[in-house]
Amino acid sequence: MTPFNKIGASSRLKDYKLNTLLDISKAINENLSREELFEQFEEALREKLMIGKMVLFMKEEHWLVAVSFGVDMEALDIDVERDLLRFREIAHVYLNPEPHLDLFDVVIPVFHKAQPLAFLLIGDIDEESLQISPTIKHRPFIETLTNIIVVAIENKKLAKDQLRQEGIRKELELASEMQSMLFPRELPNNDKLQAAAYYQPHQQVGGDYYDYIPTSDHEVVFCMADVSGKGIPAAFLMSNFQAYLRALIKRIPLFYLIQRLNRKVMDSAKGEKFITMFIAKYDYNTRVLNYINAGQNPPLLLTRNEDGMIQSELLKTGCTGLGMFEDLPKVDEGIITIPEGATLLCYTDGVVELENDDGKEFGLDALIKLVAENGNMSMEDLIELVKTALNSYKGNRDYIDDIALLSVKFI
Repeated sequence: MTPFNKIGASSRLKDYKLNTLLDISKAINENLSREELFEQFEEALREKLMIGKMVLFMKEEHWLVAVSFGVDMEALDIDVERDLLRFREIAHVYLNPEPHLDLFDVVIPVFHKAQPLAFLLIGDIDEESLQISPTIKHRPFIETLTNIIVVAIENKKLAKDQLRQEGIRKELELASEMQSMLFPRELPNNDKLQAAAYYQPHQQVGGDYYDYIPTSDHEVVFCMADVSGKGIPAAFLMSNFQAYLRALIKRIPLFYLIQRLNRKVMDSAKGEKFITMFIAKYDYNTRVLNYINAGQNPPLLLTRNEDGMIQSELLKTGCTGLGMFEDLPKVDEGIITIPEGATLLCYTDGVVELENDDGKEFGLDALIKLVAENGNMSMEDLIELVKTALNSYKGNRDYIDDIALLSVKFI
């Protein structure tokens, strides 16, 4: 080839490389799919630059082969973590043959800051040929093209992740709004009952629930429940549970209600989740409290004996959690006559299982002592006292679970 022809060929090659970069940039701006970008990438290397073989590894959830040619992939024995992660810069492996990489001549790593995004392996060196290998001759251009392609695809992935996260955020907002509608707007504060409550989800959406439902002019129902698991599925299950409970509560006694609720949870969750629950029905006229504890942390009932001494009782009578069995093996119903001035505190496991900096749980004994020593407080003040004690106890630790409290004073 004459010098003039060599100059012409070199000029055409430069024009081709420039046009390739422009075409790739245009394809990226037009939001072509990654498959289409890989097609252009493969065509540039194989057809125009005459690269003999190539494998591009990219990081998804795991390292995957994004595109390849000229290689028997079934026979290829390359593990990215074992063979490639040590490469931080371009390496000419043909100069110092590496185990598992002997099919290739050059390794081109692509990093974002310290994070590896991809590794391109190319090869075509013919030791008997007198010509400069395309792998060597076009390496800077291939490096540039690879970086553009990989970064564009990584940006696509990040954009998709952002859209997915935005969708999750909106779902969480909707679930949080829905969950807030589960809780009663008002709690009683009259000459019969005083009540207060508090709920703090561990995440944006939690699985705890409390309720207060007047069922007649002389009878009320209150309950506390906790669904296994957290997040949106737990919130939706608890939403359905509450709607079903409210639809039935005025129609059937607690004994039959709890069995219907058990079947509802089993049908909805298919045995994958369960709900623990304490539910009580109180009659103003008779001062009788009927209750069933379905696997929930036993509420604390504080009363005073004839000598004025405070006594505590845990309300444990009931059955297993709801949704654990197709049919509840046994259901017992507790019946108590409530004296004047008694206090009932319902709570979920996030309260007593809260850990301090030493990993020690707050515990039931500390809760009993705290409430017993402050039983004369208003229910709102009592709830605030427990909240403050919990926040102080946990120290620098985060809350590990949802926290729900419901206190009731029987006047």
